[in-house]
Amino acid sequence: MRLTARARLTLLLTMLVLAAGGVLTTLTYLLMRQNLRHRSFFSELDPTGSPSPGTPQPTPPPAQQLHDLAARVAADTLSALLTQAGLALIVVTGLAAALGWLVAGRVLRPIRAISSTARRLSAENLTERVPVTAPADELSALAGTVNDMLDRIQRDVAERDRILDSQRLFTANAAHELRTPLTTARTAIDVTLDGDPDRDELLTMADDVRDAVEHVQRVLDGLLLLARSQAGISAREPADLAGIVAAALESAAQRSPDLVIRADLRPAPVLGVPVLLERMIGNLVDNAVRYNRPDGHLAISAGPADGRIVLRISNTGREIPPGEVQTLLEPFVHGQGARVRSEGLGLGLSIVHAVTLAHRGRLAVIARPGGGLDVTVELPGHPV
Repeated sequence: MRLTARARLTLLLTMLVLAAGGVLTTLTYLLMRQNLRHRSFFSELDPTGSPSPGTPQPTPPPAQQLHDLAARVAADTLSALLTQAGLALIVVTGLAAALGWLVAGRVLRPIRAISSTARRLSAENLTERVPVTAPADELSALAGTVNDMLDRIQRDVAERDRILDSQRLFTANAAHELRTPLTTARTAIDVTLDGDPDRDELLTMADDVRDAVEHVQRVLDGLLLLARSQAGISAREPADLAGIVAAALESAAQRSPDLVIRADLRPAPVLGVPVLLERMIGNLVDNAVRYNRPDGHLAISAGPADGRIVLRISNTGREIPPGEVQTLLEPFVHGQGARVRSEGLGLGLSIVHAVTLAHRGRLAVIARPGGGLDVTVELPGHPV
């Protein structure tokens, strides 16, 4: 039968008291015996055996009888000592067992509190913590360690739930984005083929189906690029962000000739995947152009700063509440913190964020006073 920790601790304390009492009794017995052996029964007599002056003069007993009497007295004394010491040791051992049981319970009380708290915890309740005792001893250190572990578990569970919620939302939004053009195409086909369509109706149906297929293709391309960015980068190549930005700005100027573009580009060498970097910068420029005002402007700069490459792009546009900025990094979100229909897919900043993290960089998105966004991307520099 396995004993509990309290029983084992009580047994240990009892055995220590019993062993200490046994050693003390043995030493007392040996010292007493040694003392009786060296003590002479004839200490009241002179060396010749005659009585001391002024004492009655009984007839002196024979020396052998005195010696035997002394031996019996010593033996009786030692026997009484052993008996009484044994009884006292039994009583003290019993008291030690009782006190040891109480002391062991008090010592193990914090451990029982830790065990009770652990039993009450679950995946839905991770807020309770183990009480930490006042003295800075081993048990308080154990309680602190358990609380730190619970803090880490709670953070991990919260992060897991956040990721699962984000994945569920992402899946639902992706399914909606793919279902909408397919529904449009199916409706166009059903309506057109319901009667006897002529050539113009067939061409209109073909245009609708083609637009739906192009929308599906854009969604799939964006999802694949987002998944590729989040999967990490295996091979890296040297690239110049300034050159990629210049090419993106040239295309933007052709699409929006009325937009005022200010650029400050310096050599910005980085190490990464050029295709992903091109899509990242292309998405930033496209968003800055698409969500700009007709008479707005776009400012972009790229160059080294403190050993890193900093890309900053700002534009005019609608005023965005500060609390809404972080929601723009979620997939399929265009604004107002939710999905809205627009000509974009809502994957632009999500891809920018994923590409930045894949290149061990940092992304900062700030709402500009008066409207628009200020986006800053920092990437590790690469020596030329």
